[in-house]
Amino acid sequence: MSKFELGLGKKTVSLTLPDEKISKVIEGKPYQAITDIAAAARQALRNPIGVPPLREVVKAGEKVVLIASDITRAWLKHDQFLPYLLDELNAAGIPDADISLIVALGAHRYHTDAENISVYGQEVVRRINIIQSHAPVEEDFVDIGTTSRGVPVRLNKAVVNADRVILTGGIVYHLMAGFGGGRKSIVPGVASYPTIQGNHSFCLHEQPGQGISPVSGSGRLKGNHMHEDMLEMAELLKPDFLFNVVLDAEGNFARFVAGHWLEAWQEGCKTTAEIFGVAIDEQADLVIASAGGFPKDINLYQGSKTVDNAVLACKDDGVVILLLECADIAEPPDFSDWFNYENLQEREQALREGFTVPGFVALKLGLMAQKIPHIVVTLPENRDFIEKAGMTPVTTIEEAIALAEDKLGRSEYKIIVMPHAANTVPILKTPNL
Repeated sequence: MSKFELGLGKKTVSLTLPDEKISKVIEGKPYQAITDIAAAARQALRNPIGVPPLREVVKAGEKVVLIASDITRAWLKHDQFLPYLLDELNAAGIPDADISLIVALGAHRYHTDAENISVYGQEVVRRINIIQSHAPVEEDFVDIGTTSRGVPVRLNKAVVNADRVILTGGIVYHLMAGFGGGRKSIVPGVASYPTIQGNHSFCLHEQPGQGISPVSGSGRLKGNHMHEDMLEMAELLKPDFLFNVVLDAEGNFARFVAGHWLEAWQEGCKTTAEIFGVAIDEQADLVIASAGGFPKDINLYQGSKTVDNAVLACKDDGVVILLLECADIAEPPDFSDWFNYENLQEREQALREGFTVPGFVALKLGLMAQKIPHIVVTLPENRDFIEKAGMTPVTTIEEAIALAEDKLGRSEYKIIVMPHAANTVPILKTPNL
C-alpha cells in the first residue's frame, strides 16, 4: 500500500492506495534553484542567446522600453531582477531618464500606484517612468501590419516609437498558447483589443459549434495557430532583447534566459518542459489530482490548470477525481458568470462574439467535463456551483473513490496520482491510436 498526503486548501487529505493499482505518480523534476540572483542575471545579460550582450545592443542616446507583466503575474518577482537590467542599461550609457517600463495589461484593469510598487518594487518605480498599456484605449495604439491570417496588428505607440524594446516575463505551460512568456509580452501584453481578439480567436475551432481548437493546448507550439500568429506579430515589431525567467516547483528562480526574443525564449521553454513536463507511457482509468493546496485551489479558475493536466493523464473512458477546496468559489466574477449560460453551445457563441480568457477557460472546462466525468472533492457550500460547471461535488476522498469506481463499472483499473497537478503536465509518449 502507498500513502499520500494531498493538498486541499490549507490542509491535507490522507489517501492510501494498493500499489498494484498505481501506474504512476506524477511529480515535477527537482531542479537546482538560483542562489545568487544578481550573478545569474548579469551572466544571462552578458552572455545572451542569439544576439550580442545587452550593453552592445543599446547605444547612448536611445530611448528604451521594458515590457513587463502585470499584477496577475506577480509570482515572477520582477523586483528581484529588474534592477539588474536597469543597471546593465546604465552601464551601456542609457540613463534611467531614457528608460520606460510598459505595464503589459492586455485587457486587464489598470494598476494602482501601490500595485506598481508591489509588483516592480520601490526602486524600479522610483528610477524609471511607468506607462500602462490598456487594450481598450484605442488611441494609444498604432498599426504596424497584418498577419498572414488576416489579423491587423496594432501595438502601443510607446513601444512602437521606442528605439529599443526589451521583453521581460516568465515561461510556464499555457493551456492556449502552448507556453507563456516570450511573444506574449507583445500579444496580448501591449496589443489593442481587436488585435488580441483576432489572435485569441484561433483557440476556438474553425467551425462554430465545434468548441475549441484541437491544436491549441499546453506545450503545443507546432501547428498552434494562436502561437504562430503571435510569432508573426512579434516579427513585425522586431524586439531587440528578451529576459525571461523560469521557476522551479517551489516558486524559486530556476533559470534566467536572455537574448534573441525567439531563440532565448525557446531555450526557456525547454527548461520549463524539463521541470514540469512528465512523460507517461499510457493514460490511466482513474486520475486523482490535487492542485497542491492553497492558493492554487482558491477558486475553480485557478484550479482549471489542475483539471486540464488531470484530463491529459486520463483515458477517454476514465474518470478524474479533483481535490479543489475553492474557498472563493465565485471568484473572479468575469469567470464564474460564464457558467450562467444554459448550455455549452450558448457559452461558445458568446465567446466567439467577445473573446475573453476566462470565457475560454469556462468553455474548455465544460467540454472536458462533458467528455470525462469529473468528481470534485470540495467544500459543501460549493455544491451548486460545481454542478453548474458540469462536475460532481463530494466532500470526502472516500466518497469520491466509491463514486469513481461506480462510474468506471469495473474492478480492474489503473490509477495515476498527481499531488501537484497545477504545475505538472503529463506528456503521453505514444498517443492512443
